[in-house]
Amino acid sequence: MKIIAMIPARYSASRFPGKLMKDLGGKTVIQRTYEASVNTNLFDTVYVVTDSEIIRENIEKAGGNVIMSKKEHDCGSDRIAEAVQNIAADIVINVQGDEPFIDELSLAKLITVFKEDKNKEVDLASLKVQITNPEEIANPNNVKVITDVNNLAIYFSRSVIPFHRDQNVNVKYYKHKGVYAFRKQALLDFYNTPMTPLEASEKIEAIRYQEIGKKIKMVETSVEAVGIDTPEDLEKAKQHLKL
Repeated sequence: MKIIAMIPARYSASRFPGKLMKDLGGKTVIQRTYEASVNTNLFDTVYVVTDSEIIRENIEKAGGNVIMSKKEHDCGSDRIAEAVQNIAADIVINVQGDEPFIDELSLAKLITVFKEDKNKEVDLASLKVQITNPEEIANPNNVKVITDVNNLAIYFSRSVIPFHRDQNVNVKYYKHKGVYAFRKQALLDFYNTPMTPLEASEKIEAIRYQEIGKKIKMVETSVEAVGIDTPEDLEKAKQHLKL
């Protein structure tokens, strides 16, 4: 299998504009993410996919591979799908551009899903992490996921799922982490399908895959990503870098 990593990298971000080009210990956030991805040695090739000339110049100066987005996209899957159309690959891993501290073990687990899927029944693999704090569970910014006995996703929602009606039953809640591994064809099928009704309602791209019949294998992880969504997060990342 040829396995590649794609790092969607938009320059503009509503909560923290230009965050990917902020300094993080002498290198930009996006350069650190790119180099960390390469250093995992999990991928045949790593690409940054961007709409920004500034990001392109930064990554190319660092010796990296860049693909320029040709149009605006609503989500990371669309941006990656446009970029990967003419690239030879079997499995495509979506690495978050604002998470420079790569969780190598979890990425390796996602790749293992496809290596063990001899009948090619799984279309995507993604990560989930258990949450126990009631505020986290209730927070609509946290996408929850429920799975069947084979860890295939049943549904994703911003609502609390499952609903804990019987308090005598032990229920576990899982948050979806937006790290995906795709079969290339699943990604292209997503790209060629308009936004679906449930996806539009929940604003969760994973649901479109389900609505068009794709199987998503969930892999549990205990690692919480050090993502950079705010200036405060950047300061935390600088401290994390010193550890």
